[in-house]
Amino acid sequence: MSLRKFITNKTTAALAVLLTVFANTSAFAQEAAAGAAAAPKVDMGEVYKSVIFYILIFLAVCLFIAIIGKSIKVYELSREAQGKPVGINWNRVHASLFALFLVLGLYGVYWEYTVHGSMLLPDAASEHGKKIDEMFNLTLIITTIVFILTHILLFGFAYIYKYSAKRKAYYYPHNNTIEKIWTIVPALVLTVLVLMGFLTWRSIFFKVEDQNNKPLQIEVTSEQFKWSIRYPGADGIVGKKNYKLTTSSNTLGIDFKDLNSRDDEMADEMVIPVGKPVKLILNSKDVIHSFYMPHFRVQLNTVPGMQTIFEFTPTKTTRQMQEETNDPNFKFLFFCAKICGSGHWNMQKDVRVVSEAEYKTWIAEQKTYLNDDLRKQFNLPVAPAPAKPAAEGDSSATDSAAVKGNQMALNK
Repeated sequence: MSLRKFITNKTTAALAVLLTVFANTSAFAQEAAAGAAAAPKVDMGEVYKSVIFYILIFLAVCLFIAIIGKSIKVYELSREAQGKPVGINWNRVHASLFALFLVLGLYGVYWEYTVHGSMLLPDAASEHGKKIDEMFNLTLIITTIVFILTHILLFGFAYIYKYSAKRKAYYYPHNNTIEKIWTIVPALVLTVLVLMGFLTWRSIFFKVEDQNNKPLQIEVTSEQFKWSIRYPGADGIVGKKNYKLTTSSNTLGIDFKDLNSRDDEMADEMVIPVGKPVKLILNSKDVIHSFYMPHFRVQLNTVPGMQTIFEFTPTKTTRQMQEETNDPNFKFLFFCAKICGSGHWNMQKDVRVVSEAEYKTWIAEQKTYLNDDLRKQFNLPVAPAPAKPAAEGDSSATDSAAVKGNQMALNK
């Protein structure tokens, strides 16, 4: 082979190009390593937190795909210009990709059930929550079966019946039997699910009150960004309120003309007895919030100017849930599930489910909403101050305290 032919040979030229690129790359790598060793270290942690970084990554990936696509297009055009057969059978490639996506998708379903399935909430801790969970599970099972079958058919048909020049597609325009099946069967399934949902909804929202086991009333008022919890007093009835009565001292706008409101008590947490119906009275002072108790399967909006009422019965105490979850720090909580402003993230309260005896002990320690300042503001008699204990043998002090107490009682 002559020197000229050796130089112009394509294989030789390609090897020369590769050798040159390798040499230049090695030199650049050595220079970069030396420069990196000499240069001070730069903290790149913040770069990965910026939106621009991920946008650039996305654009780089798109550019890479575009380059690959153009290279394949040039390859196909060059073969076409040389009169050679098509190098890539795209029908086969696309059919194989459909089959690959089917396998990956089915594995994704399995992975979601096994990994994320364990992240679902534990069993419901309320009576109606069990019914909701049964509906959810039934719907999830049906939709999963339909999802798997339809996607096996979709991707399977795309792979099996990919284009082939050796066969002709069969013309199949219509089939009454198939039309009836995929119309009647989904209609029946959806009808059953809707009826179940309707009956479950009625059983939750329309209850006959048991006179021997009346629900415990608890009023919850939402505002940016906190919750206020009001319990009834000895009368068992939460008193009325009116937004027009809201002042700096009467922040909830309680109407003290209603005698039921004068013994109402405030609490920093929600404590409820297990096995007893609880009637929530929900309202809002400013914007729409969403009262959400996930473990009890309760979620309702709190709307300014109106009351939302919901009744449920807790079935598990906090102590039982701590044992079931093997978490001694477990707590029931209720949140705001509506993005209501900058402090939305911290809008939550503890919920303790206790025995009846523990609840009675706790409620006896709570303070009434009506204090001396409010009594003066609304011209109500001030509550008598507790008498100081008298010294031993000093009966005069005891007698005088009794007389004063009787006088104040008469002035009410």
